[in-house]
Amino acid sequence: MSGEGSAPLPVREKETAEAPAEAGPSKNALKKAQKEAEKAAKKAAAKKADEEKRAAQQSQAAEDTAKDLYGPLPEDDIREIHLKKLGEEHIDKEVTIITRIHNSRSQSAKLAFLMLRQQGRTIQAVVAAGDVISRQMVKYATSINVNSFVRVSGIVKSPNPPVASASISNLELHVTRIYLISKAIEQLPMQVKDAERPPPASAEEGAVDAEGAPIVTLKTRLDNRVIDLQTECNQAILTISGAVQALFIEYMYKSGATPLNTPKLLGTATEGGSGVFEVNNYFGKSAFLAQSPQLYKQMLIAGDCESVFEVGPVFRAENSNTHRHMTEFTGLDFEQVFSKHYHEVLTFAENLIVFIVTELQSRHKEEIDVVKKFFPRAGDFRIKDGKALRLRYLEGIQILKDAGVDTTEQDNFVTDLTTAQEKKLGQLIRAKYDTDFYVLDEFPYSVRPFYTKRHPTNPDLSYSYDFFMRGEEIMSGAQRVNDADELEAAMREKGVDPNSDGFADYVNAFRQGCRPHAGGGLGLNRIVQFFLGLDNVRQATPFPRDPQRLRP
Repeated sequence: MSGEGSAPLPVREKETAEAPAEAGPSKNALKKAQKEAEKAAKKAAAKKADEEKRAAQQSQAAEDTAKDLYGPLPEDDIREIHLKKLGEEHIDKEVTIITRIHNSRSQSAKLAFLMLRQQGRTIQAVVAAGDVISRQMVKYATSINVNSFVRVSGIVKSPNPPVASASISNLELHVTRIYLISKAIEQLPMQVKDAERPPPASAEEGAVDAEGAPIVTLKTRLDNRVIDLQTECNQAILTISGAVQALFIEYMYKSGATPLNTPKLLGTATEGGSGVFEVNNYFGKSAFLAQSPQLYKQMLIAGDCESVFEVGPVFRAENSNTHRHMTEFTGLDFEQVFSKHYHEVLTFAENLIVFIVTELQSRHKEEIDVVKKFFPRAGDFRIKDGKALRLRYLEGIQILKDAGVDTTEQDNFVTDLTTAQEKKLGQLIRAKYDTDFYVLDEFPYSVRPFYTKRHPTNPDLSYSYDFFMRGEEIMSGAQRVNDADELEAAMREKGVDPNSDGFADYVNAFRQGCRPHAGGGLGLNRIVQFFLGLDNVRQATPFPRDPQRLRP
């Protein structure tokens, strides 16, 4: 039995020997498992770090006593004050303003200085950590991008010494709240602080001054005009420009003139085709932009309107790239009848300019003083005894002759005064008569348009006049021809067909009779330029247009 019971043992040994060995994990499997483990560990570590960060932020938020005093703009009914109205009566009182961040400077974790700007005016603001203001609020205030709009509340204080770098130097704001309204981009194409300096004489781009600050050319300023307009100087220029227009309208209304608008799209090129912009596809035909409202002003007079005026755009297709020419400008035009002599209208126009200048000097002294910091001649425009100086054209030529200026072509009535001659005459008249505003009357007939009345006793001259500020023209005017037959003859003499399209309706307007009348057209932008002594008419124009510029 014992032999039979031990027989199976060799069999089990055989089975055991013949069974395959158990296979272990491969190298690839081990690597994969190791990567999964590392990935899980990183994920867990990141989750833990995120949880710790949130916990820290929650802890900081809990500790931030000023969390409701800064950040996004809340919905409330707080009323703001304008920096123009901020004065010493507000000292030790809390005010709220909507303003841009002009620049910021972190003094420490507990103290920061902001320069705030509103329509060019600047005021210093102090953000200081204390019982109410937190360090987080100080840090937030300096993190706001330059040029962003914020709403700031603060206590008005009187700094000692005054803040010389701020235009409002005798006051500063101790911030109690600051909220973001509109965020500016981080990288501006041009800094407002760089545009606050007068433009350089050179047009070279990329230059820097002795301190390494960029010198911003006029081209760069105009390319980035929205930023350029934010300077204190440009804000003042815009205010004065608007005031010139408003004063023109005020004077006209007081005189009883009627404001009317004339068409700017014409069927034919009038007053000479070379200086007219053509609209190529006006419903299948050509149209033209008006060079001036001249013909229509006269037609209104023929239609029994005794005194009219217009403020509107004027288009000139002249390839003139000078400091005083543009292809589009704002015209201040007027036309009115007179009883006995065109000098009635001439005196009216002279008094208009005297009114505009004297009222600007009276009502806008603050803005003039601002511009004067950048353009020193701004505060030095003179009108002696409050009256225009009126000279005959030939008297002006004689002044130039006496100063040694060659006037051969003017003596022969071949050409009008050149720009150089105008400027020289302005200098001579300033020195002799102590005035910057004068009028030349009775210009040569050869240099005036066909609708100008010829001088009755000297056919070489005309009843026409130009106005000058600082020796540069701001207005052309004249008595107009009001008789249809006389007008037709004058047009033919000047090479214009009175029966052609565009002129026939104009000539026919006078066939039913028309009173004698005169008028003129002023350039708003030039008045601002020469009154303030600016370098370029483009500086007196929000968005100028010239042969090189159609943007922005």
